[in-house]
Amino acid sequence: MSTTTRPLLRHVVLFSFKEDATAEQVEAIVAGFGALPDAIPGISAYEWGTNVSPEGLNDGFTHCFTLSFASSDARDAYLVDPEHQRFVGTLGGCLARSLVIDYWAS
Repeated sequence: MSTTTRPLLRHVVLFSFKEDATAEQVEAIVAGFGALPDAIPGISAYEWGTNVSPEGLNDGFTHCFTLSFASSDARDAYLVDPEHQRFVGTLGGCLARSLVIDYWAS
C-alpha cells in the first residue's frame, strides 16, 4: 500500500528588531505571532525559534516563524485575515526588517 501525502505550503517569516527594541517588546511580538494559529483557520502547523547558527550569515535576522498551509488559498486567506492584519500593525514600533519566503515542501 502506498501512502500519498500532499505537500504543505510553508510560509517562513524572519524578523530583525531595532537596536532599541526592549525584551518586553520582542516578547510581545513573539506572543502575538504565536496567537495567530488559534485565531486563524487554515494554519496547519506553526513553529518559531531564534537564530543559533554559528555561521554568522543571518544578516541581523534573529527570529524565525514558520507556518504551514494545506493550500495557497488557505495562505491567501491568512494574509488578509483581520487578526493577521492587526498583528502586522503591532510591528512598526520595534521591527527593523522582515523577510518572507513561501515554498512548497517536498
